[in-house]
Amino acid sequence: MTYSAATKRYDAMPYRRCGASGLKLPAISLGLWHNFGDIDALATQRALLRAAFDRGVTHFDLANNYGPPPGSAEVNFGRIFAEDFKAYRDELIISSKAGWQMWDGPYGSMTGTRKHLIASCDQSLKRMGLDYVDIFYSHRPDPHTPLEETMGALATLVQQGKALYVGISNYGPDLTQKAADILKSLGVPLLISQPNYSLLDRWIEPALLETNARNGVGTIVFSPLAQGFLSDKYLSGLPEDSRAARLDWVRAGLTDAKLALIRQLNELAKARGQSLARLALAWTLKDERVTSTLIGARTVEQLTDSLGALDNLAFSDDELVRLDQLTRDALPGIFTAPPKSTGQDLIDNPHFRA
Repeated sequence: MTYSAATKRYDAMPYRRCGASGLKLPAISLGLWHNFGDIDALATQRALLRAAFDRGVTHFDLANNYGPPPGSAEVNFGRIFAEDFKAYRDELIISSKAGWQMWDGPYGSMTGTRKHLIASCDQSLKRMGLDYVDIFYSHRPDPHTPLEETMGALATLVQQGKALYVGISNYGPDLTQKAADILKSLGVPLLISQPNYSLLDRWIEPALLETNARNGVGTIVFSPLAQGFLSDKYLSGLPEDSRAARLDWVRAGLTDAKLALIRQLNELAKARGQSLARLALAWTLKDERVTSTLIGARTVEQLTDSLGALDNLAFSDDELVRLDQLTRDALPGIFTAPPKSTGQDLIDNPHFRA
């Protein structure tokens, strides 16, 4: 059946300006990290994208290595785009990234070289059937490539018309400042930064948020539900079909202290008339410096439930104090920013490969 977008798709979604730019993003964006690979049903992917756009989600976030297998999320998105969304191209923000292992040999490995980024962007455009992406990111800092080379490659992509804007993902405050300075000198502003952020991991407060704001850089956060921990899925333990049950690195993060905290947060959510997931998503948007929060979804029902967070974004001062107290008491290192990272810690930590 030919897709025709809902006529009232812009009525309920709030849009926020991205840093000092004129570009606005939806408060909730859809990430295609999971559930859009070749192991996932194309019909479900199509239903998710249609349902998201019908609710005003105009931003779809991808990366060259999303799948599995790597690249398949872009291929699947490109097929659905051609069949359903081509007529709406100018209403969409489509982003991609590069920097993790993608193809054989030294130029396709985990790197931020000019060779890798420009080749990756060309490959992504081909997979998706696009002339350009709206945002192209350096997916991770590379300790073995000069930052000037990485940022110079991003600037070239804008100058070539292959990307309208550029961003960085998984960069700490010090490297973000350097990246912003380099790009400014090249006449291509840094539009956006994409870090992980949730009630269980608040490392971007305050340094990265302040660095982004000072440089006019927007912030879009990923993993706002902390790999699903901030949902009702884990309130009674470890479900057999959960991501934590399948992946050792996810399960290692589900400590007794986190489980106890999750249950306390759930009680606060109930007092607000929200599910835990909706509370967690709304909380990431409490600070106006956060432009958008990236969600994933396996089903249309899960997507709809997450978008329900928009029904109650307001927090009282007492609620914010209580949330701060709960997270500080349970997770003392929750506000600790990583040391002056050069990127090696990201190479060793699969949690950041978003």
